[in-house]
Amino acid sequence: MKVENIKEINTTALAYMGDAVYELAVREEMMKQGYYNVNRLHHIATLYVRASAQAKIIKTIFDELDEKEQALVKRARNRKSATKAKNADPVTYKWATAFEALTGYLYLTENQDRLSWLMERAIGIVKDEHINGRKETKEKAAGQK
Repeated sequence: MKVENIKEINTTALAYMGDAVYELAVREEMMKQGYYNVNRLHHIATLYVRASAQAKIIKTIFDELDEKEQALVKRARNRKSATKAKNADPVTYKWATAFEALTGYLYLTENQDRLSWLMERAIGIVKDEHINGRKETKEKAAGQK
């Protein structure tokens, strides 16, 4: 499904699509890593798809985006939201929505190379943070003994 005039689609709708695309990419990655227990899959996937992780991703890669992508991210981040975040502050939620909108945009414009790059970077950023976070927690625990 290629969308010719992407500007006709509001950023909330792009984020709606992007949410599904990113969720699928994360689930696929978890399966590739050998996670087959559904409860474990859900727990790990949650680390990747929560608003705080998505906000960190988009802030980390923002300078790597081209002008058109940056403009879309800003437009999505600044859009007045009709929904409220359940588990995130409003600013984090807006950044997360911007990440999802970019993902939806790349998917709907069939920019497969750029979408693949984004999914790899996104998953890598969260994975690095999760691994480093575990190391820091272990180091703190070891230091307290």
